Amino acid sequence: MYKIFDTVNEASLYTAQRLLNQVQSNPCANLGLATGSTMEPVYHRLVECLQSDPVDISQLTTFNLDEYIGLDAEHAQSYRYYMHQYVFSKLNIPKEKVNLPDGMAADVEGACQAYSEAIRAAGGLDLQLLGIGSNGHIGFNEPYTCFSSRTHVIELSEQTRLDNGRFFVDKREVPTRAITMGIRDILEAKEIVLLATGMKKATVMAELFHSGVDEALPASALKQHPNVTIVLDREAAAFLPGEIVDWVAG
Repeated sequence: MYKIFDTVNEASLYTAQRLLNQVQSNPCANLGLATGSTMEPVYHRLVECLQSDPVDISQLTTFNLDEYIGLDAEHAQSYRYYMHQYVFSKLNIPKEKVNLPDGMAADVEGACQAYSEAIRAAGGLDLQLLGIGSNGHIGFNEPYTCFSSRTHVIELSEQTRLDNGRFFVDKREVPTRAITMGIRDILEAKEIVLLATGMKKATVMAELFHSGVDEALPASALKQHPNVTIVLDREAAAFLPGEIVDWVAG
């Protein structure tokens, strides 16, 4: 299902509302969370809503999609730092209910296995929030990642490192590896919301719309899921068939 909005602000507000609805309807929900600049306005809106109309989130559990290997929690580009800055420092989610892959683990493979097991032990994800990379990755699952993958170590593609280099003062500092929730973990979520905004995402969203299910385009795995909502602004939807955009956005 597509939801297309005129602006980034409207798309972000809708996405934040989907998260809020999940929390309101199920205070014990397990949320799969994403990072990146696309998600910043979503979390800003979510925090605003929860601060203006408080909901008990003490039983909420979160699992983040991914983390760079080699960046500790104090590094400004680690995703743990990002989540603290935009979400956890502003909301009263108990620390023991916050889960992120451990990019500093001594036994990285063991940490990956434990992460997928923790998601399953919690009862699976009620809602998974996703962004999408310019090469179609979801989480850090790069092209040709097996759709049956669980949490694993991934070698980041040159395209991904180039895309993410804008966040680093020195692009040579961009890590070459990351831990990512596997595609199978993602697909086992009861509900998935993918948000893409801006012209930089227009090409990959058109590719996703027209593609079959193909490991060359990781996001195409979502076509196997029965409950996916793809949320776009007009720019990200620019290369979709006009009749689709007009019909959805009205």
